Amino acid sequence: MPDLLVPLYTLPQLTALPDGVSIRPARPYESHALLDFVREHFFAKWVSEVTVALSAQPAKVLIAEEGGRCLGFACYDVTARGFFGPTGVAPNERGRGIGKHLLMHTLNQLRHAGFAYAVIGQAGPVDFYKAACGAIVIPGSEPGFFGNSIA
Repeated sequence: MPDLLVPLYTLPQLTALPDGVSIRPARPYESHALLDFVREHFFAKWVSEVTVALSAQPAKVLIAEEGGRCLGFACYDVTARGFFGPTGVAPNERGRGIGKHLLMHTLNQLRHAGFAYAVIGQAGPVDFYKAACGAIVIPGSEPGFFGNSIA
């Protein structure tokens, strides 16, 4: 999976969230619930990255929620400076546009922090990122910057 570069100065406008859904920074007292969510639906490595994101002040992880339920999350500026991810949406909530909203809100956080570009490391759905935010493949980035990290 290649790494992608996103020009933050040309991001499309944020669109309205689905009714009842909100996106906001995770709060410290929710850490256990968010980490359980990530552990249940995703990867052990991501639990480590979300832990780091939660330790930042303010937290560098946004959550999508509806009726007090976590639908998904997106980290930024955690794996490395200016990086987006990891991110994920609960399997039963996919197809509602939640992932795209988390992506765009997170990229806007990076833009407001002063970054001109963001990196999406080891991007899985490359075509999604190209369409959603104008991402481009970084030549020579296969298998990714962190491809040789410990398991």
